[in-house]
Amino acid sequence: MLRISAVSYLNTRPFLYGLRQAGLPGVEISVDIPAECARKLRSGEADIGLVPVATIPALPAAHILPHWCIGAEGAVESVMLYSEVPLHEITTVLLDYQSRTSVNLARVLAAEHWKISPHWQAAQPGFETQITGTTAGVVIGDRTFALNHTHRYEYDLAAEWKALTGLPFVFAAWVSTTPLSEEFVTQFTNALQLGIENMDTVIAQSQPDYPGFDIAHYLNTCISYPFTGQKQQALEIFLKKLAALPQLP
Repeated sequence: MLRISAVSYLNTRPFLYGLRQAGLPGVEISVDIPAECARKLRSGEADIGLVPVATIPALPAAHILPHWCIGAEGAVESVMLYSEVPLHEITTVLLDYQSRTSVNLARVLAAEHWKISPHWQAAQPGFETQITGTTAGVVIGDRTFALNHTHRYEYDLAAEWKALTGLPFVFAAWVSTTPLSEEFVTQFTNALQLGIENMDTVIAQSQPDYPGFDIAHYLNTCISYPFTGQKQQALEIFLKKLAALPQLP
């Protein structure tokens, strides 16, 4: 039995649809927040995970599966820095507990693009209400849908990365901690592709869960699924920048 941990956000639903429709034999799928996907893969509780890419260096072995990822070619609209003051007035940034990739992307952007040095503070559930005054916050995933356009200043981290590097960004990749057969990898990636090819069905099935939210725009425009050469290059650059960051206390 191969245990697969997939992200619980809306942007993963096409992949989940494909995996379930394909009915791959001998697999068990769990749905988790990104940080939990990463933890399961590190601890051996999962064999394959759709994990935040910042966790890749911490894995005992990392085999990145080809063809598909969770990425963005520009603004992603669901990985955001919210603030009530301009960047240079921010003193503290609350860091979302659900993904290491996004919080470290914010740190890279602060150092290299925004040229600011705020205090970085690990956040707890419910921290979104603490974004006030000179305290900003990195928020990711479906929770941003209700938060967008509610703060005076909003910075889309994927768009800011594009401005810094000229490249797209990869938030999560499919990674295994053990070698997989070529046959299984082909079956797996074909199943993911099946989900992408049935995007209209995924959107129709998901829309009742997100009333008033434009799922079609988000999945078709904001999220970019192909793991292209440019995205692979961007991932390599990000991991190098990540390695150069000082450790947070």
